[in-house]
Amino acid sequence: MAGRIAMDGERLGEEALLGMEARYGHFTAMQVAARRVRGLELHVERLERAGAELFGAGPDRSVVLDSIRAALGDERDASVRVYHVEVAGRPRVIATAAAPHPPLPGPLRVTPVVYQRYLAHIKQASGFQQPHILRTVTRAGFDEALLTTQDGLISEGAITNLGGFAGGRLVWPDAPMLHGVTMRLLERMDVPQERRPLRVPDLAEFDLVFLCNSWGVMPVGEVDGTKLRREAALEERLLAFYEGVAGDPVD
Repeated sequence: MAGRIAMDGERLGEEALLGMEARYGHFTAMQVAARRVRGLELHVERLERAGAELFGAGPDRSVVLDSIRAALGDERDASVRVYHVEVAGRPRVIATAAAPHPPLPGPLRVTPVVYQRYLAHIKQASGFQQPHILRTVTRAGFDEALLTTQDGLISEGAITNLGGFAGGRLVWPDAPMLHGVTMRLLERMDVPQERRPLRVPDLAEFDLVFLCNSWGVMPVGEVDGTKLRREAALEERLLAFYEGVAGDPVD
């Protein structure tokens, strides 16, 4: 018997079944603006490196770009995801395009949640835990969760990286995390930078705390009920640097 799939009592086509089977793998998410992507080559590199670890080889760059263009069609602006997942026994490249996703309006309210991702350095294609965490904290009135160890060591957000400025330095958590593309772009800022162990109480001593992902750079105003400082000059410099990063063409 051939594989079949139904949704809400109605039969669907085979392509839907293939999508349901594509659970093992990884992906990258990007914002396309005027058919350009900030850090496009970093996205391709992420797919290549994670593909080598999970499948023994990453996807071909030309297939990745062809898939992005096919998903975009004639659209110039979109939120795009490129998946490298196992379908019918072999890795395939699947790209999706949806409406552009702007940064969350800030300042953001965040709260810690004890959870550490398995293989945190890989952006995994499917999962239950992070969406559940995000739904739980947003129902409680927060914008994002900070994932921590049992003793409070911060690693990252549920769908973001965390960074901040303290003592004139750009500080990132020293913990297992996804080395996000936007984080990698911000690491190019001409400021002293370091990684060090961070816990929630440490953030109250920072001059600026922010979250970042493909949506952009988003200042944090409150963590677990504690108001945080937002030094205006630092925030302006950070946002200006990010906005000044030129996008790479997908065509």
